[in-house]
Amino acid sequence: MRPVVAIVGRPNVGKSTLFNALAGENISIIKDTPGVTRDRIYASVEWLGRSFTLIDTGGIEPESNDVILSQMREQAQIAIDTADVIIFMTDLKQGLVDSDSKVADMLRRSHKPVILTVNKTDSFARDMADVYEFYNLGIGDPVPISSANRTGIGDLLDEVVSHFPPSSEEEEENDIPRIAVVGKPNTGKSSLINAILGESRLIVSEIAGTTRDAVDTAVSYRDNEYIFVDTAGLRRKSKIKEDLERYSIIRTVSAVEKSDVVVLMIDAGEGVTEQDAKIAGIAHERGKGIVIAVNKWDSIEKDDKTIYRFTEKIRQVLSFMTYAQIVFISARTGQRIPKLFDCIDQVLESSKRRVGTGVLNEIMSEAVAMQQPPSDKGKRLKLYYITQVAVGPPTFVIFVNDRELMHFSYTRYIENKIRDTFGFTGTRLRFIIRERKEKDR
Repeated sequence: MRPVVAIVGRPNVGKSTLFNALAGENISIIKDTPGVTRDRIYASVEWLGRSFTLIDTGGIEPESNDVILSQMREQAQIAIDTADVIIFMTDLKQGLVDSDSKVADMLRRSHKPVILTVNKTDSFARDMADVYEFYNLGIGDPVPISSANRTGIGDLLDEVVSHFPPSSEEEEENDIPRIAVVGKPNTGKSSLINAILGESRLIVSEIAGTTRDAVDTAVSYRDNEYIFVDTAGLRRKSKIKEDLERYSIIRTVSAVEKSDVVVLMIDAGEGVTEQDAKIAGIAHERGKGIVIAVNKWDSIEKDDKTIYRFTEKIRQVLSFMTYAQIVFISARTGQRIPKLFDCIDQVLESSKRRVGTGVLNEIMSEAVAMQQPPSDKGKRLKLYYITQVAVGPPTFVIFVNDRELMHFSYTRYIENKIRDTFGFTGTRLRFIIRERKEKDR
């Protein structure tokens, strides 16, 4: 599982500048996926062969010191709840201030790895005496950087990845599949896990946002082991709707990142919403297996067309993930929970499925014969070869004569042909298009 790293700090210390410097060109905003957050809360970063998810907890508006401190505590708590490593950012120019010390206390008590970073250190030779002042926070050696000039960032990243578990340990952890239960507040995420456990291990309440932290629950069902992650709501209701949404998204990203399959809970009474699409988009973008669980189905008045109409609406709003499994459940009564596990098992199997190169090339040749590849200005696309290079999600490389000619629609056509043969239910398929000249073949 990919580690999660969060940046915490006061307003104007340069958190977003650092975030953008680290994220670089790695943020791909996919135009046809409504779920990709436009305000760039999270991004994939790679350093020394280790990739991780970077989260910018951001979003503090300086109104008064009291507000700043309470929001910084909220931010720090989110980082503590969701991150494997925390970058605590301070500002050399403003010096050490009271709210830095108070947040440092919280971070120190969390026992999570915290990297103290002193930003705006423009000249290491000139400014080091001022950097030493930050030792007073008592959370380790300060790492001097300049986000704007991009100096010291390599040292910071070395420090970040030194706190990740060795790759071999990560592999061992992957044996038991992790299932993240995500969705808007109050859709019944905790009730579902309680129903699966047959006991009220999680607090269930009618107030949206009562789940305090992401809770990992080991589940044994039909002789199979799973770890269910119930995504956190908020510690307390925020007055600002955007903050609430931002915090929910950060927690969702963290849970999705650490899971193999995502169960997206939709409230049957409300129907599928834009916020559901945003959450689904995170799972799609991260290439996770997905099951859409429509909860509270027992409370809906139905006729013989209700399931059909509801399914159509979900497919319409979540048009970017037509591969997702849909199951209609009631967490309260336990209705169709066995069916939900059937779907989860199917998705786990699909996301790890490998297809032989020979069979793939047969499917591609047949597809090309049935529908001619596109051409532009007299030059026609040629598809030479296809092979699968990874699982979780299944990833394929297609070698072509000209990448520019490989339109999105033709890639989707090839994808559909592969799905027609092998199903790949509930998992995204990734395609990498590589160019190979005639003479290289």
